[in-house]
Amino acid sequence: MTELSITILPENPADDAAIERLVARTFGPGRFARTAYRLREGNPHRRDLSFTAYIGTMLVGSVRLTPIVIGEAKALLLGPLTVEPPFRSHGIGRRLVERSLEAARTESAPDAARLVMLVGDEPYYGRMGFQRVAPGRVSLPGPVDPRRVLVCPLDGVPVETVEGSVRKGFAPA
Repeated sequence: MTELSITILPENPADDAAIERLVARTFGPGRFARTAYRLREGNPHRRDLSFTAYIGTMLVGSVRLTPIVIGEAKALLLGPLTVEPPFRSHGIGRRLVERSLEAARTESAPDAARLVMLVGDEPYYGRMGFQRVAPGRVSLPGPVDPRRVLVCPLDGVPVETVEGSVRKGFAPA
């Protein structure tokens, strides 16, 4: 198999239309009913912590981080993470997630997020440091399978201490 030449770049405003088309193709209209969408709606993502994947000039993947609060802890919501179907199983999603986590970890603002949360598959995201939150520890603004609520500590926060209502984000410095 030929190795793909993938370029990971910070997201920029010129990517918006292509990202929206990619998300619409990969998630369909049902994405608007998801609980994670409720947290993102009207809550701008952090473009400085969001990344795109290109093969040549073609956008093939995207990941975004959006500010949220879990209880009193400042956090980020990962998603949507999306990769063009023909390019899945090439590590693009993993590379995007790892790059966004790296950017979030190195943020030096005193009020920087301490956690990244997502609703997803533990076998996939667990390889990147995400751990399941115990059922009942967090409440989201809509239905969600508690086995799919995962967090990745950015500064050593024990997952066992993550608790509270999840709500739209904080204003970064």
